[in-house]
Amino acid sequence: MSFAARSARLAVATAAKRCTCSSAVPIIARRWQSTAPAADPKIGEIVDRISKLTLLETADLVALLKSRLNIPDMALASFSAGPALSAAGAAAAPVEEVAEEPVEEKTMFNVRLMKFDAAAKPKIIKEVKSLLGLSLVDSKKFVEAAPKMLKEGMPKEEAEKLQKVMKDLGAEVVLE
Repeated sequence: MSFAARSARLAVATAAKRCTCSSAVPIIARRWQSTAPAADPKIGEIVDRISKLTLLETADLVALLKSRLNIPDMALASFSAGPALSAAGAAAAPVEEVAEEPVEEKTMFNVRLMKFDAAAKPKIIKEVKSLLGLSLVDSKKFVEAAPKMLKEGMPKEEAEKLQKVMKDLGAEVVLE
């Protein structure tokens, strides 16, 4: 069974537990099991082509769509805090009618390995290996190819923590 099918079954089961009305679950299940074509054949063709892509091709597609549609990368923590913050902001808005534009603080950072001490190279390779999940050979090639992007789209706290760890090991890391 594919991941999408398992996810759909889980969603149906979760909806069944939450909903007290008995007619909602059969409608969801019927739609999920439906083999009816999409309303627009063009969309159906796109869905068919996307479903045949490999995982790497799908990742490239997502990256390309994000860049073309100007969709920013967001951390999951910002999603969970978003509704609470927006509700608090909405409550505070009527109090201050003339509010100044807040200066947008950068919250997502890219961490770039710039250079490193030759004596600390083995420690840095081990840290990169554990951080990125690469093999030892790939980690060595990665470190030797500095300057190189270590991590992208990290929250500020995590990026600063990583920068401190790498600096303690003898690497020069910058946040972008």
